[in-house]
Amino acid sequence: MANEKVVLEENEIVYKERKRILFFGLPWTFTKYSITADMITVDSGLLKTEENDCYMYKVQDVKLTATLIERIFGLGTIICYTGDVTNPQLSLVHIKHAKEIKNYLLKASEAARMKRRTVNTQDIGAGDLDLDGDGIPD
Repeated sequence: MANEKVVLEENEIVYKERKRILFFGLPWTFTKYSITADMITVDSGLLKTEENDCYMYKVQDVKLTATLIERIFGLGTIICYTGDVTNPQLSLVHIKHAKEIKNYLLKASEAARMKRRTVNTQDIGAGDLDLDGDGIPD
């Protein structure tokens, strides 16, 4: 039951994954990742537990990395760059089906932003353009 993919309703879990140890990719850790259409949840710890949630609309970019050892055992690490105050970089470390999950996160975060009508703007330096040629930025 390491990876479940179920799409029923908005609050239903789409992916449920565990952090794995790098050697053989076995799920012998106490970190669990749950992904729904609206939220990413990271539960970690055994004696002292911590639950970290990030709304999907706050995910701005997603990066997938896989070292040679991770690729040998079919694992990957996903780094989500978010606008979340408590955790601007949310990492899903040593998980199976990483490419599939990364693609889902990209699509789901864009859909969540469109649903909430949240616009992610960036300053691309267009304010320094001289459109009329007089030497003064317009």
